[in-house]
Amino acid sequence: MRRVREPQQDRSRLTRQRLLEATVDCLAELGWSATTVAVVAKRAGVSRGATQHHFPTREDLITASLDYMFDSRMESVRLEATGLPPGPGRTEAVVSRLVDHYTGTLFKAALQVWTAAAADPVLRARVLPLEDKFGRVAHRTTVALLGVDEGDPVAHRWVQLTLDLARGLGLADVLTDDSVRRAEIVRQWAATLEMVLEQPALGATQRS
Repeated sequence: MRRVREPQQDRSRLTRQRLLEATVDCLAELGWSATTVAVVAKRAGVSRGATQHHFPTREDLITASLDYMFDSRMESVRLEATGLPPGPGRTEAVVSRLVDHYTGTLFKAALQVWTAAAADPVLRARVLPLEDKFGRVAHRTTVALLGVDEGDPVAHRWVQLTLDLARGLGLADVLTDDSVRRAEIVRQWAATLEMVLEQPALGATQRS
């Protein structure tokens, strides 16, 4: 029986994906300094030459990994929220999923890169466009999940406050397990957010 060969394009795509995922894992577990091309290649099971074929520099590899994983995570958040019914409980579920994003592996990896970029002007120039993109997409996704009118300044402000809260909770979780306190904060914030979003002036679309 002849073995069916995997198309070169598919192998290349899978290799690239393994490298991107391994980079994020290394950043979150080992930190910025230890996440070298050689370390990532070994974890991904890819030769160093093949790694550099896809990503010529370490910075190319790291920024591409953050971009890829952020897009994947935001898509996951959207899909998870698709089945959520309108009404009580939806707001808390949305807030909880956003907080999960900011306390997950991707956020810990990104934090390593942001910290390094603060002292490296060249890296900062590459990271700032990513940060701008992350902020825009996260805000737009949250608006859609909560079903509010983006044109309403109050809704806009509360969505941004929710994202700022989620990021702060992510920072609090970096050094110690903050899950118990975080769960209570999510419940309290969601209850307050629910009351604000129920105000007629906000023109909710999914909440009616």
